[in-house]
Amino acid sequence: MSAPSENPGTPPSPPRPRPAVGGRLIAVVLGLTALVVAMLVAFALPAVNGGPREIPVGAAGPGQAVAALEKATAGTEWEITRYEDARALTDAVEDREIVGGVLVAPAGVTLYQATAAGPQATAALTAMATAVAERQHAELTVEDLAPFPEDDPRGAGFSAAALPMVFGGILPAIALARLFPGRTGLRLAGGLLFSLTAGFAVTAVLQFGTGSLSGDYAATALGLSLGIAALAFTLLGLEALFGLPGFGVGAALMMLLANPLSGFATGPHWLPGGWSDLGQVLPPGASGSLLRANAFFDGTGATGPALVLAGWTVLGAALLLIGGRLRARRQDGAEPTAS
Repeated sequence: MSAPSENPGTPPSPPRPRPAVGGRLIAVVLGLTALVVAMLVAFALPAVNGGPREIPVGAAGPGQAVAALEKATAGTEWEITRYEDARALTDAVEDREIVGGVLVAPAGVTLYQATAAGPQATAALTAMATAVAERQHAELTVEDLAPFPEDDPRGAGFSAAALPMVFGGILPAIALARLFPGRTGLRLAGGLLFSLTAGFAVTAVLQFGTGSLSGDYAATALGLSLGIAALAFTLLGLEALFGLPGFGVGAALMMLLANPLSGFATGPHWLPGGWSDLGQVLPPGASGSLLRANAFFDGTGATGPALVLAGWTVLGAALLLIGGRLRARRQDGAEPTAS
């Protein structure tokens, strides 16, 4: 029996409209352009508008000399705190209460600085101390209480660690989310194992390979691992709860906002006011501060950034667990019930 023929009187169905390829192309081009501009703004504005902001500095010496220094720096970027003597001044620098200090004495002017706390701030402080010595017609002596290691005196390796640390949180989140969809336990285990291995490996390269770090290896590596974990778990949690859009927004914020505001290379005192505080409560900024504390200051000042990173790690793990449970419930609800 032959198949029924189509009714010759039925008009042919209208062709489906083709997608507006030109419009989509324009939208993609404009979107990518906006992304590039956003990246430029995010990285350029802190660099252009950056500079010394409320830098804490100490001063010691005769009252008249310190008063003259306070008067000369009034209304500037320096916040002067008086100390009794050179010992108190150096203790404050080593305890990270101040970034440096100036001792004015009859024999000359001595600058106590900590280059590892922020090379830009140190350079500005050196210029200020030089001006003080010139006004006193005295010789300037510089003592660096926390320098970068001799193998990397400019801290190039330390500064270069910022971007790998951010990608060290983004890349494992992408891999674990794609390779183990819906496997919450494996994602947690993978994120933890990667954070530890990457943290110890990167620290080994920076400390024993390039000679850029000088602190206790184990403490520095654990701190770096915590920074990677904070990023990776946060992004894994966002992906588990909100899917690819959640991961995309989180990664973009970390790259375009948190990274430029981290003050990784300069220290937080070199960023515009207010932005530096925001940068320090985001994972890249806290990671940089923790690495700086462990690598150059024997852990002084490590508690605050460590707590920030631990909070992000716990938050990310909680989001990952919640997202996994919600996904499991949705899958159970989609299964057909037995008749």
